[in-house]
Amino acid sequence: MGKRILVPIDGSEQSTKALDYVLTEFPNAEPTVINVIDPIDVGYTSTVGMPGYSEEWYEDSKARAEAMFTEAREIADEHGRTLATATEVGRPAQVIVDYAEENDFDHIVMGSHGRSGVSRILLGSVAETVVRRSPVPVTVVR
Repeated sequence: MGKRILVPIDGSEQSTKALDYVLTEFPNAEPTVINVIDPIDVGYTSTVGMPGYSEEWYEDSKARAEAMFTEAREIADEHGRTLATATEVGRPAQVIVDYAEENDFDHIVMGSHGRSGVSRILLGSVAETVVRRSPVPVTVVR
C-alpha cells in the first residue's frame, strides 16, 4: 500500500500541476482529489434541502466539481493511474486540513494558488493556511 496523498483541485492551472506532480513523483501513492465548494463564493438563500444555500447553486457547484474530476481522471489515465474523488462544502483551507486528518492522509500536495489578483489578496491564501494548520506534510506546487 502506497502513501495516501490528498490533492485539492479547483480547476486552476496550479491544481492541475499539483496533480501531475503527484502522479509523476509518487508512482506508488494512492491519490485522492478533493474539490471544496466554498459557500463564500455565492450569495445565501434558503431552501429545504440545505439551509442557507440554493439547490440550484449546489447542483451547479457539484456539476463543476464533476467536470474537474473528469479532467483529473483523464490526467491520471495518461499516467496509467487511478484516483479517488471527494467533494465537500465549506471554507477550503479548513475543509482540506480536516479531511486530511479525518481520513488518515500522509501528505497534501496542492497548487500555490487558484485565485488571482485582488480576490487572492482579499481572501488570503488557502495554500498558506493549509501549510500552517496541516497535521501532515504539505507540498505546494507552483
